Order: sequence, then C-alpha cells, then structure tokens
Amino acid sequence: MGETPNTGCEGWDNGACTGTPHCPPRCPRFIDKTGVRWTLRTATMEDADRLAPLYAAFGAADRTLGVPPAVPRRRRSWIEDSLTAGHNIIAEGDEQLVGHVHYTPADAARPELAVFVHPAYHNRGIGTELCKQAAAAAVDAGCDALELHVSRSNRAAMTVYRRLGFEVVDTAGSVRMELPLTEQTSTAVCAPPAHQS
Repeated sequence: MGETPNTGCEGWDNGACTGTPHCPPRCPRFIDKTGVRWTLRTATMEDADRLAPLYAAFGAADRTLGVPPAVPRRRRSWIEDSLTAGHNIIAEGDEQLVGHVHYTPADAARPELAVFVHPAYHNRGIGTELCKQAAAAAVDAGCDALELHVSRSNRAAMTVYRRLGFEVVDTAGSVRMELPLTEQTSTAVCAPPAHQS
C-alpha cells in the first residue's frame, strides 16, 4: 500500500497546501509583504476590548465617511454593533490586532463590507487579505455580492478594491462598489494556497 499524500499544510509555509475537507473557506495563515505572520480568524464579542486600541489609533486622516467614530463612547458602540450584527474577521499577531473586516448584516444577500487596518500597518497586504477572507466567508454563507462605500478622494482604496474585482455601481455622493460573488470569485478567494495566484 502506498502512502496517502499529505494534503494539509505543515506550518506557515503553506504554498504547497492543497487543503483538506476540514479547512475553512480560506487559509487563516497570512504572511504580509514584510514577512510578518498573521492569523486571520472570526471575531466575537470577546474581541471588543482588543479592537478598541486598534480603532483608537485612527486619526482624522485615517477615517472615511465618519468611521471609525472619533468619540470613544461612540466608537465602542460602533465596535459592539459591528460584532453583533455582522460577520467579523480580525488579523492578529502575537500581541495585537492590526486589522478588522466585517460585512453586515451577516444574513443579507448583499451585505456591506468595511475594512480597517491599523495606520502603522498599511501597505503590507493585510487589508487586501482581510477583504479576500471576507469574500470567502460571504461565498461560504451563500451571499450574492458584497457592497462597499468609499470616499471619492480615496483613490488608493478604490484601486485595491478594483484589483479584488469590485466594480463601481454608483457615484452619487460616495462611490458605491460591488463584488459579485460569482463562481469565478469563489474560485479565486476560496482556493487553497497552492492554487492561489
């Protein structure tokens, strides 16, 4: 009898992993552009206290369309509402949370997506990976599409969203973008690491 090939990964170097029936929709291990390792996982209400410092680090230039709220009490309420009504994923390292993505309402066919990365960790691919994680979770939940709103002046974010497959559907006020969760999108975001481009 021959050996059964190992289809799971054996650690952080998961580039050859072809997945197992027990894997989540997208691999929770992520190495950013600087080589730092992050785990991406579903957030719960118990993460509210750990999310507070992430959002407290956002200055006026880091906020878009009024979020995250600047006032601590409102910010805390906004975090708790996000954790209650949406599907939430966080990026965490050994000591801190550096990113948070959620779509809400969690049971909607076309929920609204919002992604936030600590200002000190921008341009490392964390936000992009969080969006892919959210898209994979939304595919797994049977959603039809993800929608988001972005400020017209935030061209960098719009470029990232376009690369992920989001399309502009409305420009009245803020820019509304949509990612149809087609079979092609599903294949792209849910593929095991060995099959990701």
